[in-house]
Amino acid sequence: MKEEAVVKVALVSCGSEYAGVHGELESVAESVNARLVYPEIDVSSLDTIGKEFGLEAASPDLRLMMARAKAVVEGIADVDGVFITSCFRCAEAAIVRNEVRRYIHRHSDIPVISYSFTERTTAATLLTRMEALTTIARRRHLLAREHQSGLTAGIDSGSTTTKAVIMKDDKIIGSGWVPTIKVIESATEAFDHALEEAGVKREDIQAMGTTGYGRFLVGEHFNAQLIQEEITVNSKGAVYLAGKQKGSATVIDIGGMDNKAISVEDGIPGMFTMGGICAGASGRFLDMTAKRLGIDITELGALAVKGMQEKVSMNSYCIVFGIQSLVNSLAKGSTPEDVAAAACYSVVEQIYEQQLQEVDVKEPLILVGGSSLIEGVPKALSELLKIKVLVPPNSHLIGAVGSALLSSGYVEE
Repeated sequence: MKEEAVVKVALVSCGSEYAGVHGELESVAESVNARLVYPEIDVSSLDTIGKEFGLEAASPDLRLMMARAKAVVEGIADVDGVFITSCFRCAEAAIVRNEVRRYIHRHSDIPVISYSFTERTTAATLLTRMEALTTIARRRHLLAREHQSGLTAGIDSGSTTTKAVIMKDDKIIGSGWVPTIKVIESATEAFDHALEEAGVKREDIQAMGTTGYGRFLVGEHFNAQLIQEEITVNSKGAVYLAGKQKGSATVIDIGGMDNKAISVEDGIPGMFTMGGICAGASGRFLDMTAKRLGIDITELGALAVKGMQEKVSMNSYCIVFGIQSLVNSLAKGSTPEDVAAAACYSVVEQIYEQQLQEVDVKEPLILVGGSSLIEGVPKALSELLKIKVLVPPNSHLIGAVGSALLSSGYVEE
């Protein structure tokens, strides 16, 4: 496989050099064969740049961010992607970061990701984000494919579950879904389940793709043709399963330990964000809620649909305090139904307040990931956003499906 070209990424940032994060940004860019570019600007424009954005920033560093964004849009800086970042603790920076992101997205087709860092942000934390940005820049032609061809496999090695699918000529003919314990063993078990259901052998598979936290280890073990981060793979799998590959869509993926919000255009991510303040906005919180209520996670959704979240006050910003709120509510006599509903609402409330502020939400809104199978989650999200939420068939398999779909591009090469 030929070496891929260096991707030029404009770093539009404020404070990364002061927080000790700059070296981490340089390191992660180098690890994905990308080069950070610092757009040149006209210094005199810093005094008037706020008028361009309708936002007068007090900080000169934030005005520099806006000026660099304008340089990107005007083509003064020749780049393939934009990484916008600022300090998590700065409220003014959060406002400017959001406006800069919207400005670039509105005036160009350059992929953009925004991120708020802390002093402890590491290259490992940034890897999936930077990898996704460079993937969109490099493999736009691959992400644009609408149909799966041949006999391909996809494995999604997630934080809590491992999924595998076998696809043939646009159809899922076999699948496997097991808990992630030991990465290779779990991937092998899920893959074998999928092969058995499909009635094919390993040697029949023409191409394989892997994604998820364990994608590198699993990809190397199975000699996969495609090893790709979950942002691009999951968004592609989501619009494919929902039959919404043309036009705009918003994908929300609630995983076992984090969540992702992705703005998609014709099957290709444009803006995206992942993670949150705490795992309280993940499937892990829902799993802990089910255990506390003494039920299986598969029963939580039906229970939540019967409850009223308004009757229970629950902390939506911390998994520890959220469980504490749950325990206190039960001790005061709240019903399991109301607590289950409040837990589901708590998860989507944090996604709304932290993730959906970073992307342009456009219908259809497609909800995927294992948590999408818990009926109370799409119900709470629909009530919060006042729009219909689409949960496609096999929504929990999107990563494996996206991997199998995209890997079929290697069958034809």
